[in-house]
Amino acid sequence: MRTWFEPEETAPYAAAKAVLTRRCLAWADAHGRPADGPLVAAALDARHHSRDGRLAYWDEPQIRRYLLAWVPKYVVTPRDILEIAPEILRTFLHYLAATGLRDPRGATPAQADDAVTRVLPDFRKALDDPHLQGPATFWTQTALDHGSDLAGPGALRDFELDLDAGRIRYDRDLLGRLLEARHSRTDLDLEEERAFPQPPIALPAPDDLADAAARSVTVRRLTTLATWAGELGRPLTRSGHLTLADARELSALLGTGEQELQVRGSADLPQLRLLLAWARRLGLVRVAKGRLLQARSATLAHDPAALWARAFDVLPELGAEISMSGRAGVLGRCFAAVLPDLLATLYGMDDVPVARLEETVWPACQEHVSMETTSERTKDLWRRRTALDLERAFDVLADLGAVDLTHGPADDRYTSDLDDGALPPEAAERLRERLASPDLLLARLTPLALRSVRDRLLREGRDAPLIGELATAPPAELLGVLTQHYPPRAAAVELNAWLSHPGQDLEALLRAARDCPFRTRAAAMLAVLAQALPEGQALVRDLRHDPVLAPTALTLLVDAGEIDPAALDRREHLLLGAENFLSLLELGGPAVVIEQLRSMAGHGAHDLAAALLDSGHHDLAGLEELRELVARPLRASRDRPLRLIPGTGRGTRPLRRRRRP
Repeated sequence: MRTWFEPEETAPYAAAKAVLTRRCLAWADAHGRPADGPLVAAALDARHHSRDGRLAYWDEPQIRRYLLAWVPKYVVTPRDILEIAPEILRTFLHYLAATGLRDPRGATPAQADDAVTRVLPDFRKALDDPHLQGPATFWTQTALDHGSDLAGPGALRDFELDLDAGRIRYDRDLLGRLLEARHSRTDLDLEEERAFPQPPIALPAPDDLADAAARSVTVRRLTTLATWAGELGRPLTRSGHLTLADARELSALLGTGEQELQVRGSADLPQLRLLLAWARRLGLVRVAKGRLLQARSATLAHDPAALWARAFDVLPELGAEISMSGRAGVLGRCFAAVLPDLLATLYGMDDVPVARLEETVWPACQEHVSMETTSERTKDLWRRRTALDLERAFDVLADLGAVDLTHGPADDRYTSDLDDGALPPEAAERLRERLASPDLLLARLTPLALRSVRDRLLREGRDAPLIGELATAPPAELLGVLTQHYPPRAAAVELNAWLSHPGQDLEALLRAARDCPFRTRAAAMLAVLAQALPEGQALVRDLRHDPVLAPTALTLLVDAGEIDPAALDRREHLLLGAENFLSLLELGGPAVVIEQLRSMAGHGAHDLAAALLDSGHHDLAGLEELRELVARPLRASRDRPLRLIPGTGRGTRPLRRRRRP
């Protein structure tokens, strides 16, 4: 059972939602907890239509988004059901934990309970705020209030007729405001654009990161600059710049090498201009009465790690100082929008050719800077200047300690897609020529930058796995995350780190796979163990005779070509068949299973289903669903008598009227 789907995986997600909703309702009934199918399905929809799409990841922001925004806007159900939506959400979250589906990186059940409790006062206000609903919800709720369920056959047409006839009363002013808000208020848009999944990363210990921050060239320069300004300050010219003499002195002190440049004023020293703007943005220095002074509360100057993190965060705001063309430069005008995406592109990657990044940054700049009336010749000039500014930006990042810059050839992956049409033909041709060089400028994020970019991704609600964060996760939840969000190599590292902790062993992982109530998820768990452990394949072979995991192991062995299905005895054949059809029921739903059984056995489809039900498979819940959703409909269709119209069967003669004499 997957708990993450691409936005375009409509059918697989719908099948998973149906299974999870059905199983959650059954679990709630068995445990005496409140539940409602539409509200459970809405909780799944809220997470699926989010930036990260993780159905089983819930923290306080996601709980608030669902209860305060999603439910009021999209859920139409009687008020008494809506009012217990928080309790139904508790049921769903406890169900995820009880079945091992919960993402351990989110809130624990206790933390989720507390978050739901905190949101209750705001939830009641949200329910009473008609402006939070959408137009579709407005009409559906209006129909429900007048006793009409629009899901019924012909109900929509009847409702429209009643509406046209004036028999339905509704708030016209409210509807008008809702329609206007749909086009004017972006805060009402809950359909978040899905973010690109990020690879797992590893980070050094916090002390090592703090030492790296203290070694940063830029951090040392910023603290030196603040100390140099001092409490008495340094005089500024009428235009607000340092005197040229002071600027030369400071450049020598900072080691920028600009003290010998022949310039008219200190504003013409690009590195110094950037550092001064950076220091002011960080609150290390201030301007008062025509003097540059050290800020009285410049606590960052005494904490290199905090100073580094803050300097990195404000860097996107310094595009005008980084661009050699100042605010007039294309990159200077769109730097705040481009830099975060650029860093996200580098996140988790090995050495990336800067030339490749230049060709992706330029189209992004064109989205933020109007060039409709610009000639192609001027555009090409701006593109070249933007490339130079981007290289300067990488020099700034390198001085900060955010990227490591090296030289060498490009990896083949950066040329293999040049014929795919993702880039304009002229850009692809430029790259093909440039990437052939054996001495390219290559960039890679440092651990300090990886940590800061990851923190930003998490703040944005994105998934950013960290090697080691699952070190003490419950076994089922660990394997669930590894199956969906970790590539094989990273999964092996994470799994072996988990096994290194006392009390966490292979038997606990196998127990989690045995207890898993979903066939597809159990298979994925076992597949992770087979790939990540040195003895993985031997383990799967041994599990062929396990009383619970045998069907799952058989499936993996057959898929790997280690077992010929023809060599299985009748019992193993039935177990394998039951495993496969139970998996298909989770993946495709009852209609797909019925179609498959009929294609295999024709009129004997029900008999085949009955044999699967008697296979001895341990998944009683799955077998019961197979009985109710598949076998029963097959039997009903088999037992339905054939109704013939008299006189139409083969061999009958048409009735003739007798002629009157």
